[in-house]
Amino acid sequence: MNSFITIAIPKGRILQESVALFGKIGIDCAELLTDTRKLIFENPAQRMRYMIVRATDVPTYVEYGCADLGIVGKDTLLEQEKDLYEPLDLKFGYCRLMVAEPAELSRTDDPASWTNIRIATKYPNITEKYFSHKGVQVEIIKLYGSIELAPLVGLSERIVDLVSTGETLRQNGLVEVETIAHVTTRLVVNRASLKTKQKRITEIIEGLERHV
Repeated sequence: MNSFITIAIPKGRILQESVALFGKIGIDCAELLTDTRKLIFENPAQRMRYMIVRATDVPTYVEYGCADLGIVGKDTLLEQEKDLYEPLDLKFGYCRLMVAEPAELSRTDDPASWTNIRIATKYPNITEKYFSHKGVQVEIIKLYGSIELAPLVGLSERIVDLVSTGETLRQNGLVEVETIAHVTTRLVVNRASLKTKQKRITEIIEGLERHV
């Protein structure tokens, strides 16, 4: 089974775009889009194996060698800082990692005057580094979902979260204040696999590179 290339892919929009992209280089993984609870798929003819995992778990599976390759958002890579090779920006799943606050607060607020603030976020490490670099003391409240709720109920004045269209922010009376990072989907590779399966992995990387 060592001759197989194993790829960790999260469900959702990233999965659909990944399947389409792999199809362009002759890797057939359309089975991943079927309505099933299976978590591992194999294509013996192409010596490919696919693992369906949570987006936040992709870097861990790749770092520990359970997967040779992974597809994951840059936000997750920035937050976790795993020891991975990141050869390719796949250029889909574009979002912005933003600081946002209530529209009413923003009318009189000046981010340049911030000295000590409270932030709710799924990204404590990114948030800590960003504000530390700016010389702002920050109290971070880690949440796992519905970050926009925090300012509405007084848990925090501001949030750090991913924004795509900004519609969720608008519907909850929040506005974007600062951009921390622009986020796209990346291909990551286990460092040991890059040496032991160099030929096949290089072929996949170069193939994908021609289509992004």
